Amino acid sequence: MDWFWFFTLYSVLGCLLEIVFARLTRSRPDRKRLLVLPLCPVYGLGACLCLLAAPAVRDNPGLLFLTGAAVCTAVEYLMALWYERVLGVAFWDYSGQRGNLWGRVCVPFSAAWGVLALCLVYWVHPAVFAFVRAIPAALTPFAFVAVCADLIVSGVMLRRTRDRACLRWYDQFRA
Repeated sequence: MDWFWFFTLYSVLGCLLEIVFARLTRSRPDRKRLLVLPLCPVYGLGACLCLLAAPAVRDNPGLLFLTGAAVCTAVEYLMALWYERVLGVAFWDYSGQRGNLWGRVCVPFSAAWGVLALCLVYWVHPAVFAFVRAIPAALTPFAFVAVCADLIVSGVMLRRTRDRACLRWYDQFRA
């Protein structure tokens, strides 16, 4: 179940990265996560695919940068299609960015994916791997059910409303 934890933890880290990026760039802190859990699945999936790269790719920083950029850009594009066509929502739009492809992906963020792949493989994953190994096995089934339930409920709500605002339940508590 290590891969479940890798997906989940990298989805959380991706959510945190989105929050930091929004604050640093003073852009709109848009919700790109699930209903309850702070998970951004595009990051979890992209990270897992980068980690599955052959050792020859992982051991060559230039090749890892290019592969990470390509793989994560493909994941981002396919996830954008999934969100648009299946769930009826768009979580991001790069139409204003240079080198964009139908607003779903763009060159600057593809380069960022490459840099993130380098950070992931060389610095972040060794620590995450050790952390995952320390998680008690008995916790995994409960976490798995929670993540799957949130994925399903979030997906159903998005598909029914076709509006990302349905995930912003916490707005009712703001004064």
